[in-house]
Amino acid sequence: MIVLLLFLAHLIADFWLQTDQMVKDKLKYLKKHLLHHLLVSGIALAIIWAYQFEFKHIIHYFILPLSFIIITHLLIDLLKIKLIDSVKSTRADNMKQLVFFLVDQALHAAIILLSCILFFQISFADMTASLIELSGTSSLHPVNTVLFIIIIYILATSVSGHIVKYIVGSLPSEFANFEGELTLRNRMIDVQERNQPNTENSFTGEYHYFTYSSPSRSRGKLIGYIERLLVILLTVIGAYPSIAFIIAAKSIARFKQLDDRNWAEYFLLGTLSSIFLGLVLGLIVQGILM
Repeated sequence: MIVLLLFLAHLIADFWLQTDQMVKDKLKYLKKHLLHHLLVSGIALAIIWAYQFEFKHIIHYFILPLSFIIITHLLIDLLKIKLIDSVKSTRADNMKQLVFFLVDQALHAAIILLSCILFFQISFADMTASLIELSGTSSLHPVNTVLFIIIIYILATSVSGHIVKYIVGSLPSEFANFEGELTLRNRMIDVQERNQPNTENSFTGEYHYFTYSSPSRSRGKLIGYIERLLVILLTVIGAYPSIAFIIAAKSIARFKQLDDRNWAEYFLLGTLSSIFLGLVLGLIVQGILM
């Protein structure tokens, strides 16, 4: 419970309570970001301190782990900001930013595990035993089950959304707004020749129009969330062929836009990345809860 609760607190503070503007200019909003972690981690540690240790030894079980988590979080964030600032925001550097993001989250997870070892006397043997329990050899405690499901939900929505965004990069505005191509052909005849039905002097004018729309980013984000949650559900119940219907439904909805090769490649990369992440999380849920 301790590990899951601290990890959930980190995800809530890092993704649910952090706006897109805070992500873009993290140094400017660093104090606000740390305040989120201080409050959420403080609440999680207070619950652990009350439930597991019955309000005993407040310094060892509350103040020290909270200080350790916040200070290390600050150091990791400052290091990440310095590394990201050294990388120009071009498409070729998207994978570098993805690596920074994954390493950043891995370091935070390692800090949570280290704090459990240092302050809550949870050894690697205990963690291994808990992992074996989560693998289906025994039933999972209802509280841990709820925490685990919430963690998977955040991983499938916000966290996976960030990963997909880094993989596909930023979509050019002409592709984001592109709806389809419309071609009009008009047979044009000179005015003086209209009274001469036998004339063959004429020409055809062809006009190409590109139709555009104002995209809703929140709507596309919600579609991605639902897509990965459905993939997780279908994976858990073993209905793998049904995942193909999700891809087919998205392809039908974007049928006109698939005429453009660049947009089609962007669409395929984003869809496959999203489906892959959903499958991985679904297999994890299947292995632990089923």
